[in-house]
Amino acid sequence: MILSAPEFARRLDLKAGTGRLVITPYHQECQQPASYDLRAASDTVLPRGTCTLVPTTEWVELPTDLAGTLICRSSFGRRGVLLGAGYVDPGFRGQLTLCLTNMGNEEIRIRKDDRIVQMILHEVSEGKCGYAGRYQDSHGAVEAK
Repeated sequence: MILSAPEFARRLDLKAGTGRLVITPYHQECQQPASYDLRAASDTVLPRGTCTLVPTTEWVELPTDLAGTLICRSSFGRRGVLLGAGYVDPGFRGQLTLCLTNMGNEEIRIRKDDRIVQMILHEVSEGKCGYAGRYQDSHGAVEAK
């Protein structure tokens, strides 16, 4: 099941305690009917034909019963931006590093806080194990191993 906007709101409830969804800072205007728009943490230029690592502004914490799929927003996709590594494991905590490749005809400028990807959340049945890899508690853009 994909989470709807009301389910995002329920899962983000501050009174819920541990095991809840965290998106900080959370902005209502980034909430879509069945996804949440994540924003760029800083001004960035995407040169033609190059993969650029861009951290999100948001700190994300997924409980073990949720996983995320990231897709590029259509406004960037229409300009030739492709997103690689678009999955967020259950139990992940940190800023997300987006792998953006510009396949368009010109360099693309991204401004701090531009909404660049959508995060779709899915329920994980019997989700008990969480992510414990190298990217846990990431801050900023994190290079590959």
